[in-house]
Amino acid sequence: MLAVENDNLVARCLGMVVVILMALGTVFVFSASATLGTQLDLEHFYDLASLRRILFFPFACSVLYLASCIDYRRFSMDKGVLRSPTTWLLAAAVVMLMIVLLPSFGAEVNQARRWFRIQAGPATISFQPSELAKWCVIFFVAGICARLGEDIRFFRKRFVPVCGVVAVPVALVLVEDMGTAAFISLVVFFMLVIAGARLWHLLLPVPLGLLAFAFVLIKSPWRLQRIAAFLHPEDWSDSAAYQATQSLVALSSGGLMGKGLGRGICKYGHLPEDTTDFIFAIIGEELGFTGTAVVILLFIAFLVLGITVVRRCRDPFGQLLAAGITLAVAIQAALNIGVVTVVLPTKGIPLPFVSSGGTSMLLSAAAVGILLNIAKQSPPVERKSRR
Repeated sequence: MLAVENDNLVARCLGMVVVILMALGTVFVFSASATLGTQLDLEHFYDLASLRRILFFPFACSVLYLASCIDYRRFSMDKGVLRSPTTWLLAAAVVMLMIVLLPSFGAEVNQARRWFRIQAGPATISFQPSELAKWCVIFFVAGICARLGEDIRFFRKRFVPVCGVVAVPVALVLVEDMGTAAFISLVVFFMLVIAGARLWHLLLPVPLGLLAFAFVLIKSPWRLQRIAAFLHPEDWSDSAAYQATQSLVALSSGGLMGKGLGRGICKYGHLPEDTTDFIFAIIGEELGFTGTAVVILLFIAFLVLGITVVRRCRDPFGQLLAAGITLAVAIQAALNIGVVTVVLPTKGIPLPFVSSGGTSMLLSAAAVGILLNIAKQSPPVERKSRR
C-alpha cells in the first residue's frame, strides 16, 4: 500500500520537468531526422527515428506514471538479498550482457555489439542490455548498502563482495562500451560515498579500474584516435575530430536565438549522430544559446528537486535510491553536454530523455517514476503554525 501523499509538489515538479524534456526531445529528434533525399514512407514507420520517437513519447509518459504508482520498497532487500526482485533483475541483465556479445545473438552497429535486434512483424525492435544493467546496478547498490548500513565500512566482509558483484556487469559492458562502463563506475562510486564507505576503501580499486580501461584503450586503436583528436583537434579535423568540429559549428552558428526550429543545416549530413549523441548541438543551432540554456536549466531543476527528495526521505533505501537515480540522470546529462561542447572526448553518451533511443528513454522514465514514488512518500515540509 502506498503511504498517504501529503506533499506532492516536488513529485509534480519532477514529473513536469521530465515530460518537458521528453517533449523537447521528440520535437528535435523529428527536426534532426529531416533529410533532403528521403521521402516519408508510412509503410516503414518504425524504421524512421522521428516517427519511432513519436510512438515512444506517450508510451514513456505512461511508463513514468505507472512506475510512480509502484511502492519503491518492493525493490529493497529488507526481506533478504535473494528475495528481492532487484537481485534477479541484475542477474537477468548480466545474462543478457553475456548473450549480446555472441555474434549469433548481438547486432553489431558502429563497431560495437551492444544491441539485440528483435523482429516483430514488419518492425525491428532494438534493445540495449547495458541500459538495463545500468539501472539494475544502481538499484542493487542502493538495496545492499541500505541493508548493510554501517557494515559497508568493513573491507573484506562487506565492501569487497559488493564491489565484486558490481564489477561483473561493469566488466561485461566495458568489452563493447567503455563510456557506459565508466559512467556506471562513477555513479556507484558516489553512491558508496553517500552510503558511508571509507574513502580509502573506495580509492583502492581505482588503479585496477584504470588498468582495465587502459587495456581496452590499447586494444581499440579507434578509441586512442578519439583521445588524440580531443588533445589535438586541428590534426584530426577530417577524421576522428570531425564530429566535435561540426558540433562546435552547429552551436556557434545558432548565436543567441538560433536559426529557427527546423531551419538548421548541420543535420543534412554534416553532423553524424545528430538525433542521438549530438542532439544538443541541433538544439543550439536552431534555438541558439537561449534554447541550450533552457535545457541546462531543466536538468539543474531536476538535480535540485532530486536532492530535495533525498533530503526529505527518512528511509535509508529510499535516500540511496533517490540519490542514485538523480546522480545517474545529472551525470549523464553533464557528460553528454561536455562531449557536445568539446569539453570532453567524443563518446557515445546520449542526453537523457532528449536523445533518440527507445530503450534509454523508457528505462529512464521507469527509474524516474520510482523517484516520483519516493517523493510522494516523503514527509511533508513542517510549517510553523501561526497563533
